[in-house]
Amino acid sequence: MREVASRDEAAFKGLYDRTSAKLFAVVRRIAVSEAAAEEALQEAWVRIWNHADRFDPSVASPMTWMTTIARHAAIDAIRKGPERVSKTAVVIDEALADTLPAPGTATDGMTGAELRRCLEGLEPDRRGMVLLAYSYGYSREELSRRFDKPVATVKTILRRSLIALKECLGGR
Repeated sequence: MREVASRDEAAFKGLYDRTSAKLFAVVRRIAVSEAAAEEALQEAWVRIWNHADRFDPSVASPMTWMTTIARHAAIDAIRKGPERVSKTAVVIDEALADTLPAPGTATDGMTGAELRRCLEGLEPDRRGMVLLAYSYGYSREELSRRFDKPVATVKTILRRSLIALKECLGGR
């Protein structure tokens, strides 16, 4: 990232070659169409190039930092255009399928099946808020608009939902 921050085009091309497929997968899960995903990915790469000097390795890994930028670019692209994120139920189904561990895998002492079971135990709107917030990076303000609830209510719902998930997972 230091080389990209110093405007080294070869380093940027190498970074692009190594990570563009993963970043495209991130934006494609958010965007409704492939065209919207491509537009969002292009915007993400412009942001990465223009803001590489802001990358702080003490805060996040390069991939985490770029993934966050890509997610935000996808959300911004959707807001600008006529396309929209799929309805909450579809987003939830895709998020459960695409972002959670596979049913047989273990993550921090829990299996993907346990996490899925606990998420599915939440009411659909609550599950949607949790997944949109923690899988897609939606802010509380964005969730407030999407679910037509005050920001304070969204904060409360997220907090209570996370407590319920923790309890369901046995306090893990």
